[in-house]
Amino acid sequence: MEPRYPQYLPDPTATREEMEALQRRVAEAATFDDAFTFDPTRVGRGDDEQTTLGGERGGPSGPDAPVVAGVDQAFLDDAAVSAVVCLQGGEVVERAHAVSELSIPYIPGLLSFREGGPIVDALERVQTNPDLLVFDGSGRIHYRQAGLATHMGVVFDRPSVGVAKSLLCGRPRESVDGRPEGWRTPILADSDVDVPDGRVIGYAVQSRQYESSRKINPLYVSPGHRVSAETAADLVLRCCDGYKLPEPTRLADQYAAEVKAEYT
Repeated sequence: MEPRYPQYLPDPTATREEMEALQRRVAEAATFDDAFTFDPTRVGRGDDEQTTLGGERGGPSGPDAPVVAGVDQAFLDDAAVSAVVCLQGGEVVERAHAVSELSIPYIPGLLSFREGGPIVDALERVQTNPDLLVFDGSGRIHYRQAGLATHMGVVFDRPSVGVAKSLLCGRPRESVDGRPEGWRTPILADSDVDVPDGRVIGYAVQSRQYESSRKINPLYVSPGHRVSAETAADLVLRCCDGYKLPEPTRLADQYAAEVKAEYT
C-alpha cells in the first residue's frame, strides 16, 4: 500500500500548533459517511450464511469477500513494532510488520504523530489491497476529530475504523456500566470536541460480557474515514469472534508481541 495523500503524513518534528493545524485539515478531508464499495454484511467470519446487500444468499467467505486489515503496535525502548494482519472471511491472508524508531513521547490527542510514521512503514509493506482498516485507537472520537484511525485513513484514503479501550473525549448518552453483549450507545460530542455539542461521533459497544458479577468494559468505536459511526459499530461487532477485541486488531496485537519477542 502506498499513501494516497502524502501531504497529510504526520511530521513528529512539527510544533504542537502545526500538529493540531494538520489534524484539523485531516478532519476536513475525512468523510464520516459510508463511502465504500464492499458489502458490510460480508465482513467477519466465513462460517455463517446470510443475505447480502444484493439479496443473494452467501457468507463472508470466498475470494471476493472483503479484506479487513487490523493494525496494532508493541513497543521496545525507543522503537515501535507496527503489525498489520489482513483477514478475509476470518482467515489470515497476509501479515506484515515494521520496526521503526520513535521520536516523540505520547501526548494525548497527538498519538498519530508518535505512532503514525511506524504504522505507515508497516502498511507500505502490505501487498494485499484491504477494503477496511481497523486501528487500535480512536477515529472521530478525538478533540479535533482526527484520531489515529482518521489520520491514517485519510493518508491512505481507505475506509477505516478506530477501536479504543478508553474514552478520549465526548460523553456516552447512557451509562455504560454492566451492559449486555451486543449493546451500544452513542458517544456525543462535548465542549472538548471541535463539533457542535451533542453530535454523534462514535459508539460505546459492548462486544462481550460475562453472565457473572464480573463485568467487561465496552469498546469505544468511531469512524476513521469513509465509514459512518453506525456502520463502524456494526462492523466491529461483526469482527468480534468471542473476544472483546475485534479479530483483526486482536491478531495484530499478538503478531506485534511475537515480533517484539524476537528483539527482546
